[in-house]
Amino acid sequence: MRRRDFLWLLGSAVTASSPGSVLAQRTRKVYRIAIVTAALPVADISETGITAFRVLLSELRRLGYVEGQNLVVERYSAGGRSERYREIVAEVVRRRPDAALAMGSGIVLEFKAQTATIPIVGFSSDPLALGIVQSLARPESNITGVSNDAGIEFWGKGLSLLKEAVPKLSRVGLLVATTTPEAQRVASAVKEAADTMGISIVGAPLDGPVDETAYRRAFADMVQEGAEAIYITTGRSAFFADRRLIVALIKKLRLPAIYPFHEYVEIGGLMAYAADVPDVFVQAAQQIDQILKGTKPSDIPFYQARKFHLAINLKSAKALGIEIPSSLLARADEVIE
Repeated sequence: MRRRDFLWLLGSAVTASSPGSVLAQRTRKVYRIAIVTAALPVADISETGITAFRVLLSELRRLGYVEGQNLVVERYSAGGRSERYREIVAEVVRRRPDAALAMGSGIVLEFKAQTATIPIVGFSSDPLALGIVQSLARPESNITGVSNDAGIEFWGKGLSLLKEAVPKLSRVGLLVATTTPEAQRVASAVKEAADTMGISIVGAPLDGPVDETAYRRAFADMVQEGAEAIYITTGRSAFFADRRLIVALIKKLRLPAIYPFHEYVEIGGLMAYAADVPDVFVQAAQQIDQILKGTKPSDIPFYQARKFHLAINLKSAKALGIEIPSSLLARADEVIE
C-alpha cells in the first residue's frame, strides 16, 4: 500500500471515530409520539395488534419512522374509565411529545381542554358537532385528525342494512351510552332514520360504569320491550374493548345485530358497517408525518371518512336461521363463510 493511501485510510478511521462524528450519529433526530386510547389495552397498539394500529404503524414505517430507530411511541390507555382521561392527558401534556394521537372523542376533547400547543391528531366522531374544530378544511387550532362519522346519514345507513337483512324488522334495541359527548347525537340520528322505516327503537341509554351485569341488564330490558334485533353504536370506547362479551351475550339471545366495526364480525357478530379502517388510519399516519415535518395542525384538513366497509358473517346468519339476500351479499366488502 502506498504511504499516502495508508495516511488517507488512517485519517478516515480517525475521523469516523472522532467525538464529533459519534455525536452526529447520536444526535440524529428521534421523534416522540404519544398514542392515547380510551379503552383499548396498550398491547393492542402495535404492528401485530388490532387492524387500526397495524395500519397506522405500518404506514409510519413506510414513511420512514421506525420504532426503536428514529421513533419512540409512548402508549397510554384509560382502561374504559372516563374519569381517568384528565390524569392521562395531563401526563402526556407534561411530557410534551412531538405529536399525540388521541383515540376517542372524549380523549380528543380532554386534549382540547388541556393544551393549545401540542399537535394533536384526533380520531373521533363528528368533530364539528362536538366542537373539536370549527372547520374541517382549516381546523385553526392545534388539533386535526380523522373522523369515522360521515354524518347523520351514516347511522341511518346501518339501520337500513339491518332492515335489509331482516325485512320484517319492526323493533330494534339500541345500545348507546349517555356519558359520551356524541351519544345523544347518535341516538337521535338512529331514531330519526327508524321513523322513516317504520321501526321502533327501544332500550334505555347505558349510563355509569359498564360491566357484564350492566350489559346483561341492558339487553334484557331490550328483549322485554320486544326488540327483534340490536344496533351497537360507537357511543362508548368501552363497547369496543368489551366486544367479545357483547357478541357472546347477543348470541345467547339469538338476536341479529349490526355493529360499528368489522372486528365484531370476526368474532361472531352478524354484520358491521363502519368507516374503512385502512382509509382513515393511513390518513392519520400521514397527518402525523406532516406534523413531524413541521406542518401546523391548523393547516391540515380534518379528514372525514369517505370509504365504508360492510362485513357479514354467514356462519352467524345460518345459526340465527337468517338468509342474507344475495343483493346485500353482493355489496359486502367482507363475507365470512
